[in-house]
Amino acid sequence: MPELRVGQRRFQVAAQSNLLDALLGNGINVPHSCRAGSCHACLVRCVEGEAHDRQPEALATDKRAEGWRLACQCQVVGDLSVEPFDPQRDGLAAKVMAVDWPSPQVLRLRLQPARPLRYRAGQHLLLWHGDVARPYSLASLPGEDDWLEFHIDCRQPGAFCDAARSLQVGDSLRLGELRGGALQYDADWQTRPIWLLAAGTGLAPLYGVLREALRQEHRGAIRLLHLAHEPAEHYLASELEALAEAHANLQVELITAAQLPAALAELRLVSRQTLALLCGQPKALDSFARRLYMAGLPRGQMFADAFLTHA
Repeated sequence: MPELRVGQRRFQVAAQSNLLDALLGNGINVPHSCRAGSCHACLVRCVEGEAHDRQPEALATDKRAEGWRLACQCQVVGDLSVEPFDPQRDGLAAKVMAVDWPSPQVLRLRLQPARPLRYRAGQHLLLWHGDVARPYSLASLPGEDDWLEFHIDCRQPGAFCDAARSLQVGDSLRLGELRGGALQYDADWQTRPIWLLAAGTGLAPLYGVLREALRQEHRGAIRLLHLAHEPAEHYLASELEALAEAHANLQVELITAAQLPAALAELRLVSRQTLALLCGQPKALDSFARRLYMAGLPRGQMFADAFLTHA
């Protein structure tokens, strides 16, 4: 049986064991969330030995060269020594600049990193509060906002969102890996119609992408649809309405779950050049994608980022 080592601790584990399960099963606290290689909460560094990586493309080349792996995607095939990601050593410090509740269930968090962070609208970042980690999409716009902004859905309990409820201005967090995500604005899209379909806090990255498109003076029509459980949860309603008033090519629709079937039925493809960016919980994304496909939008012109359930 392979030997798994973490610091001075040694364990015998079954060959082909999932690395994350082996670590958790032996009392090593490794944050994890999606188990699909998307959230990157379970980063570990291989110090000696090598695991079988089922999804090597999930990490950037430079991260892999440094020995980093996603524990949820690795199998133990031989003796292996690993070092879990340490936010105090490996992460970037950030201070809470502002925290408020734009709706009863959404916490808006603004952070100031210890050094400037290069990112693009639509990316997501791993946030650490103590030993709890969770990826969140950036709602801020690089080069315009002086903070990193995140929208945290607190409708359901979760280790990070429960801890975030008590955050105050001046508190410290740590930042982990910055991820690409599927959502971004491409300057080549200038004249193409764009549909932005968001469910809940799936609005966060699309809010950044929308403002990036408007900053680049997008000339095509932009249609944004925000699905919320109830009207009070359209937490950026005033900001979106102000943007729509300032930009004639932007149409904003705020709908609830009860209004969703009718709203989707009204989606009509007016151009084969239309692009759609979707973000939110998988169930909502499936509804969006099915309707867009039925309306004639090719799947290659849909870009989606699913928000997975809290661990």
